[in-house]
Amino acid sequence: MPKLGIALKRVLVGRPQRSDRLAHTLLPKRIALPVFASDAMSSVAYAPEEIFLTLSVAGLSAYAFSPWVGLAVVVVLLTVVTSYRQNVHAYPSGGGDYEVATVNLGRKAGLTVASALLVDYTLTVAVSISAAAANVGALIPVVGDNRVGFSVGAILLLTAMNLRGVRESGVAFAIPTYAFMVGIGSMIIWGLTRILVFGEAVRAPSADIELLAEGDALTGLALAMLVLRSFTQGCAALTGVEAISNGVPAFRKPKSRNAATTLLLLGTVSVLMFSGLIALAQLTGAKIAANPREQIVGAPPGYVQETLVAQLAEAVFDDFPPGFFFVVVFTALILVLAANTAYNGFPVLGSILSQDRYLPRQLHTRGDRLAFSNGILVLAAVAIVLVVGFQAEVTRLIALYTVGVFTSFTLSQAGMLRHWNRLLATETDAAARSRMMRSRMINGFGAAMTGVVLVVVLITKFTRGAWIAIAAMVVFYVMMEAIRRHYDRVAVELVAGETDAVLPSRNHAIVLVSTLHKPTLRALAYARATRPDRLEAVTVNVDDADTKRLMREWDKRKLPVPLKVVESPYREITKPVLDYVKRIRSNNPRDVVTVFIPEYVVGHWWEQILHNQSALRLKGRLLFQPGVMVTSVPWQLRSSERMVARRPETAPGSSRRGYEPVVRDDGGAAAPKVAAGRRRHE
Repeated sequence: MPKLGIALKRVLVGRPQRSDRLAHTLLPKRIALPVFASDAMSSVAYAPEEIFLTLSVAGLSAYAFSPWVGLAVVVVLLTVVTSYRQNVHAYPSGGGDYEVATVNLGRKAGLTVASALLVDYTLTVAVSISAAAANVGALIPVVGDNRVGFSVGAILLLTAMNLRGVRESGVAFAIPTYAFMVGIGSMIIWGLTRILVFGEAVRAPSADIELLAEGDALTGLALAMLVLRSFTQGCAALTGVEAISNGVPAFRKPKSRNAATTLLLLGTVSVLMFSGLIALAQLTGAKIAANPREQIVGAPPGYVQETLVAQLAEAVFDDFPPGFFFVVVFTALILVLAANTAYNGFPVLGSILSQDRYLPRQLHTRGDRLAFSNGILVLAAVAIVLVVGFQAEVTRLIALYTVGVFTSFTLSQAGMLRHWNRLLATETDAAARSRMMRSRMINGFGAAMTGVVLVVVLITKFTRGAWIAIAAMVVFYVMMEAIRRHYDRVAVELVAGETDAVLPSRNHAIVLVSTLHKPTLRALAYARATRPDRLEAVTVNVDDADTKRLMREWDKRKLPVPLKVVESPYREITKPVLDYVKRIRSNNPRDVVTVFIPEYVVGHWWEQILHNQSALRLKGRLLFQPGVMVTSVPWQLRSSERMVARRPETAPGSSRRGYEPVVRDDGGAAAPKVAAGRRRHE
């Protein structure tokens, strides 16, 4: 990496951290709440709105169902929070739903949960950022007109912040998260006080408009299906609850207790804000239409439909504009930062799946800042594709959202039921059995509740986009199965047998020669130094004059290595060499053939195009030949020396290893020494 690249990386990501600093990145509850619960809390900014949007299809009269729909969502939310408090105590290792389902229901159930969670986390980023763009658009029209560009930029910013590490991103997100809680809480309390205590007429900007139904067939079964669909849209408020069970290892000790306490705080705050917004929307007469152009009647000229939160803030703080701006700004900000829940959940889950050989190994390791950098980058890339593909429209994206959430919820709670049944079969202590039976009852109710919601989600949303989420889950499942089969197959192939350590009979070395120059002489010298049983130089005759010139120079120098000419009537280089190597192997199957290839080391990418093409083709083909070893003998051109001189004296990560280079006055290399500061520290 050149100096500019390293400097840019350090500005964006920060200085690398040693592995033994991992314990210092653990989170206290006050930081863990905004890190892991920002998604669930911020969902109240758009979940109530989705309930009203869905009901608006049946006209204004359908709004009468909103309190009951909200109450049903609250019951499910409290059930899930209570159930997951049992999960974090029983499985504190960080596997979350995936570990619970795998241990208790089997590998296939675990992979199903993992697929659902991977889809859910990517949708969390896309939905949160898109909702933020809609809220910012209420204040800044240019953002509303360019939601996709704003969303992509916000994802890139979040990615850079999370690459700096969990604790650093958590500290940065804590203030906006708590400010959002204060803003929404103050708006609800002050609005309800003005209406219920002082008797003031607090009216939303949309209170006086008429809302028409789309069509006249929304009665009976159709209306019931619409109410159920509004319930599933409102269940978006439950997203992110499972992230805490996946992130237990990031908490300070006692980990399980701190995670359970954070879950309780999350549930309490989310229920209060969600219920308060629905009540305030009913009391202020706020209206929001799924299709404003066709449904809204009697709106003043130039009327633009704002988000539900923006309408409520404008009504409650009609005589205090700073309050309106405070609520709208921090609502938009928390929706951006809500994606941080996925940035903490997806990489951890990816690391666990990688450790179980279901995802590429690169997702298992931590980066310079002790964060799972590769997982963060993968999440950002997929989320950007979703935002661009769905044009940052929340309603379209949210139809995909709750399928994965409730799939993981249901299987996790079913797994916890089997967990408690297994423990109760062997437990004899009466007090312990009583606690287990209480926990089993909680998880059983949670499994039944989330299972019903999952069925409703599938029925009401399948044709409206949920099938896309299901298809994505199937793709993830098949992909992880294929990756596991590959790793298992490779592991079987690499098992060392009793005869694998037997030495080959002889080492037949070949030095490939095109011209007799310095790189060739170095390759010959190195090959001789390895002392093979047989050594020869090989050149391919593609031009008679060049070959004869090479032979004359070879004889003139009296090189102690025989030169063999391989004919190539069709002027190829790769195939004649491969055929010659195959002949040697077929004549002596127990011999190993070592091919030495002189290769230029260049300093610029365009020089690579001008050199080494034949060497690259030969290496690529020879690597597939059994019993053949390929050795590159580098020759550094001057351009490569200039590139080395431009690089910093210490390589990235050298501070973590505790070494620094030493350059002698005579230009020679000296042994590395331990850094003085590190030695004093130790």
